[in-house]
Amino acid sequence: MSGHLDREARTMVKMVQIYCGAHHHTAGELCEDCSKFLDYAEVRLEKCPYGEDKPTCSNCPVHCYKPHFRAQAKAIMRFSGPRMLLRHPLLTIAHYMDGRRRALHPRDLTREQRLEKTGRFPTLKDNDS
Repeated sequence: MSGHLDREARTMVKMVQIYCGAHHHTAGELCEDCSKFLDYAEVRLEKCPYGEDKPTCSNCPVHCYKPHFRAQAKAIMRFSGPRMLLRHPLLTIAHYMDGRRRALHPRDLTREQRLEKTGRFPTLKDNDS
């Protein structure tokens, strides 16, 4: 991950730490449930079809989390969101700015555009040389 996705991952880590510390009374370390959630969220972020153009989850037309993890993410974000502004103001401001980003559904993109965004395969332009 790089750039925008790396920042998104750091934001999720901070939110989970705030939530877990308050709800599961952990001091510095995450409980098992929150660790599993964070691992799952990282995998989903790595596999995001939008790549660096990823919108925030609330603005995304593709909901890639399983229902259980989606409910957990919603609870974590609802609790941690307001607290993030005081503890991590720069990440919070960047997250709110990212929330203004809109993205097309992957089905509305051409195959080449999808592959270019995910960075999984070289574009056709790279093969022309």
